[in-house]
Amino acid sequence: MAINPSKQQAPKPEKSVIQRLLDSDPSIRWQVMRDLIGAPADEVAAERARVATEGWGAHLLALQGADGSWAGTAWNHGWNSTMHVLSLLRELGLDPASNEAHRTVGLVRDHVRWKGWDWDGTWRGLEFDGNPFFAGEVEPCINGQVGASSAYFGQNTQSERIIDLLLAEQLSDGGWNCEAANGSTRSSFNTTICVLEALLEYELAGGTNAAVTEARLRGQEYLLERHLFRRRSTGEVIEQDRDGGTMWTRFAFPTWWHYDVLRGLEYLRHANVVPDERMAEAIDLVASKRSSDGWWLLETQYPGEMPVKMDEGEGSPSRWITLRALRVLNWYSAGD
Repeated sequence: MAINPSKQQAPKPEKSVIQRLLDSDPSIRWQVMRDLIGAPADEVAAERARVATEGWGAHLLALQGADGSWAGTAWNHGWNSTMHVLSLLRELGLDPASNEAHRTVGLVRDHVRWKGWDWDGTWRGLEFDGNPFFAGEVEPCINGQVGASSAYFGQNTQSERIIDLLLAEQLSDGGWNCEAANGSTRSSFNTTICVLEALLEYELAGGTNAAVTEARLRGQEYLLERHLFRRRSTGEVIEQDRDGGTMWTRFAFPTWWHYDVLRGLEYLRHANVVPDERMAEAIDLVASKRSSDGWWLLETQYPGEMPVKMDEGEGSPSRWITLRALRVLNWYSAGD
């Protein structure tokens, strides 16, 4: 029998699931305390502060080079570059007001620069060669990820160039696509989610640009019109992106530049969107993946060099996927 999420109450996690999440890294614990058990704000803040000094967060901070970069570069095709580590620190919830964040971000801002040469020796362009890190480069997918970190870590003024580019690059269907420069006129879920997260972080950080809000809401509609994973033209489920590299109905963490249904729902939750019937099928999909013991699995792990190991591996119970799934289901149920 199909689940009817519009009538379904949010699943009540077994105590053992919550306890195992709390017995994890500080980056998991503080988000569980805030989003799942409603702990007092001062206790949540105290736990969040530990992200900078213990566990995964402290490990990532310790990997930063004296030149302010990770892996010696602004961006690479692995997952250990400056851009990737800052994205991961944002996901972990490193407090941007902390001394550790100020020092770390200051080094990036003052020293890390983009290079026109790609990893394989290809010259990509003069227009961003030498740009400060938070000014970004040219691809909207990359600029979206940089822009999200920039806003989160208090660098909105540094990323105005990125915001201007993203607004100018929005396609007529409401989304974005890195291949638009090569003639593509249809948006990509992968690029669109990266840009939406950047625009939302910009607004949450105090950016008061009406054009940003308008563009973000149009991009949001791009996802909702497609029920987060269906073709608008035919209604068929989109199993993966055009290159075959992303399975949208299989959940990953970290997601990096890849879209999946859970990431789309997490964006909507974070944006405080009022749930409607266009999300119901995606919510149904998330609920259906819960195992009998209350956990969600890490279904996909994108190949590449990870700067820190956070889950047991593909096919194993995942603390990150479980946390994200539970809070999405709670948000949907509360707003229904």
